[in-house]
Amino acid sequence: MNAAGPVLAFLGRWLARYLSAPVSHYVPAATSDPEKLTATIRPGDVLLVEGNTRISTAIKYLTQSTWSHAALCVGNVLGKEGEPDPPVLIEADIVHGVWAVPLSRYASMHTRICRPVGLSSRDIEQVVRFAVSRLGYTYDLKNVVDLARYLLPTPPVPTRWRRRLLALGSGEPTRAVCSTLIAQAFQSIRYPILPQVSVQTVPGGPDSECDPCYEEILQIRHHSLFAPRDFDISPYFRVVKPTIEDGFDYRFLKWGDLPRADPKVAESA
Repeated sequence: MNAAGPVLAFLGRWLARYLSAPVSHYVPAATSDPEKLTATIRPGDVLLVEGNTRISTAIKYLTQSTWSHAALCVGNVLGKEGEPDPPVLIEADIVHGVWAVPLSRYASMHTRICRPVGLSSRDIEQVVRFAVSRLGYTYDLKNVVDLARYLLPTPPVPTRWRRRLLALGSGEPTRAVCSTLIAQAFQSIRYPILPQVSVQTVPGGPDSECDPCYEEILQIRHHSLFAPRDFDISPYFRVVKPTIEDGFDYRFLKWGDLPRADPKVAESA
């Protein structure tokens, strides 16, 4: 037996707990009312989170993005009947591994809903089933050690290398990080996130308006190369804002320096 194994595992767990601690004096502002967020999110949605932990600092630096964490909404497939705050999100956490958490965990955080477009109920069920089957997997602690090197002082890493640095984990099949777990779930139904696109020349037929013709060929990007921001910038995910979905009307806003406007008067103006 390798005597260094238990020692490295202990150090990895200690480092994970240290990195998951919140950064003092930094609290991301919640941009969605918790009730509206609960009413809007649905199975298959990806919830992006602006984290306030030490490891979030490294992820946001490497990805040059607001988002440091991602969780997949699976609906109430794991909750008990009548449970007031069921675990509707599955995520990969550096301390607990792949687990299910309630939406209230991020009620006070800056979040964004990214919704895949055009999925059938069967597709969503398969994505959810994939994520549920990974419950209990451990977090890739080698990835944690790699990310820890990019805290303070922050080294000047060229932009073209940053995505590769996020994929430095061990790659063991029973280990995961948050965005790669979700990427694998969508790749299980061949739903695109940010695929590699190449253009191929094809001959035009007798009735074709182009000769030669060109078509785009998509190649699946390896799941280890995905970051939380990719769901935000993906052309295949719609950004859903709970306040707007709830029927936002600026005429009903109450400003402190003005009397409340009557929407009926505004309509007749």
